[in-house]
Amino acid sequence: MTSRDKIGQLFMVGFLGTSVTPDLASFIKKYKPGGVILFSRNLESVEQMVDLTNDLQACSPHSPLTISIDQEGGRVSRLPKGFTIFPPCSLLGRSNSTELAYAAAATIAKELKAVGVNMNMAPVLDVNSNPDNPVIGDRAFGTTPDVVCELGLATIAGLQDNRVVACGKHFPGHGDTNTDSHKELPVVEAQRDRLEAVEFPPFRRAIQRGVASMMTAHVLYRALDPELPATLSPTIITDLLRRELQYDGAVLTDDLEMLAIIDHYGIEDAAVRAILAGCDILLICKDRDREIAAFEAVEKAVESGAISTERLDLSMARIARLKDRFVAPYKPVTVSDAKLIAGCRTHQALLHSIERIREQLSHPQYS
Repeated sequence: MTSRDKIGQLFMVGFLGTSVTPDLASFIKKYKPGGVILFSRNLESVEQMVDLTNDLQACSPHSPLTISIDQEGGRVSRLPKGFTIFPPCSLLGRSNSTELAYAAAATIAKELKAVGVNMNMAPVLDVNSNPDNPVIGDRAFGTTPDVVCELGLATIAGLQDNRVVACGKHFPGHGDTNTDSHKELPVVEAQRDRLEAVEFPPFRRAIQRGVASMMTAHVLYRALDPELPATLSPTIITDLLRRELQYDGAVLTDDLEMLAIIDHYGIEDAAVRAILAGCDILLICKDRDREIAAFEAVEKAVESGAISTERLDLSMARIARLKDRFVAPYKPVTVSDAKLIAGCRTHQALLHSIERIREQLSHPQYS
């Protein structure tokens, strides 16, 4: 694999449209990104998803793509009609049932695999500790680290037992913010001991239980690094996550196009900084020009020695392990198999049992 091929593996990109156009195929074949991320804008039906993921993989014969999605449940659900869409994670948290959390995650994994998706950007391991948080809220399992730990671990197991990559997010914790990192850079003022007690435990436990990947937070934690948000901070990613917490799985950035990053750093600078901080996969979800600019910036940094070949090879090894475990060898999916699994009667029965918990919890005795 050439240096340019290795650099491509560091990128997970989004795109517009619902099919592999000649332009998209040309882009994938030229820049060879290691993965793609799908959003609601890309998805129409079970049949269309099968065609889309098979066509995407056909553009990458040198290395199977990691094809990811944000399918948390509730308001963060990308799948179209025909799939089993679960309520938000907070409901599972209120039920406090690891069995239901595992079953829901296993169901999501089976339906994703059936249509060629091999990575889910879940679970949220943030503790919803700030009632003014505009972006986490019911995406979290709960307001205490114990609940988030137990249900987060069950979700990781449900996904990974069914060969779908789980991704714990957003390290080192997005639950105590009062602004949305999609719109601006949040700042957390909490002291280190408070972070240790509330924010870190779910991530520590997930690492101990083998979570395959972790997503960084575009958040500034003054007690950890007073200057750089976590995504770009060697202190947080290399010193804390890699060395102190001993995590050697794949670390990916949250979308580098979010305003918490792009308002303060150019996409080129952010991409290089993220790699130097210790991230392995750069997530750029929409803009093709930014994806190309970031690729070329990383390529220049490697050529100049700013990013060493040893640093590049470290990330390559982590990505290769991830793909060997969950993605390779790639086998095309079929519409007939997918239609038997997506939204099937057994999965709908599980959904209805979870929905009944919502009804029970809304009863006055629980409020």
